[in-house]
Formats: sequence, C-alpha cells, structure tokens
Amino acid sequence: MSEFQQKARGLYFEDFEIGMTIVSAGRTITETDIVMFAGLSGDFTQIHTDAEYSRTSLAGQRVAHGLLVLSIASGLAVRTGFIEETVQLFREVVEWKFIKPVFIGDTIHVIISVIETKELRRMGNGLVTVELDVRNQKDETVGRGSWKILMSSRPKD
Repeated sequence: MSEFQQKARGLYFEDFEIGMTIVSAGRTITETDIVMFAGLSGDFTQIHTDAEYSRTSLAGQRVAHGLLVLSIASGLAVRTGFIEETVQLFREVVEWKFIKPVFIGDTIHVIISVIETKELRRMGNGLVTVELDVRNQKDETVGRGSWKILMSSRPKD
C-alpha cells in the first residue's frame, strides 16, 4: 500500500522571491464589525461607537478601530492561502502605521509584497518579511506595515 502525502496549499520558504506581490480579496467594514470588536477588545471609545459624538470629531463620522482594520487585514492576507499549512510562526509586526481612517461601508483589500528572505538552514526553515499595504475602495492606503513570518522549507523528497 502506497502512502499518499498531500502537498501543502501554501508557499514554502523557497517559493518566496523579493518583489513577489499577492493581492487579497476585498472586505467591507460594517457597523457590526465595529460593535463586536469594541465588545471583544473593551475599546468603546466614542469615536468608534457614538454616531452623534463622532459627527463633531475630526473625521466627522464613526471610525473603525485601527486594530480592527489590522486584524481584518491579517485575515484577508491569510485568505490568499500563501501561508496555508506552511507557516510555522508569526514572529513580529515590525511596524504599523494607521494612515487614513476607515469608515463603516469602506471596502479594504491588502497588497502583500515580499521584501526580504533569510534562510535558517540549521532550523530547516526561513524567515520571510512581507510588507502589507491596506487600501480602501478608492485605492488609498489606509494602513501599512511589515510582518516577519517563519515559513517551512520544502520537504526533501
């Protein structure tokens, strides 16, 4: 009886090349997203949860939590499948900048670009640094930062 081993759906360390770009699907931010994130995080700041208060704010309306947008961007990145079954560790958020507000009804997507790779031969894997550029429906960057992720090396045949 032969043994069947399914190939991982994600990319192995050796598949990553500097300059490689992956674009996610979009996702529309809803009031429910904001309310649920406020409940989960405990952040009920009025700029996120009070429509009347927010009308008088700099943004003029309720704004999605920055960390909510980062979390959704993470989910969109994962949905692309590039780390499915091959990621070993999410090592670091190198930096993150919240550039523009995200409002209820905005649709965001993520452009993921490989900016660095480092083979960790002794560990049998590699470290990949990706830049994430979160954009809204107007193609404006609303958030940007870099992640370091530890990826599996391709299995030896």
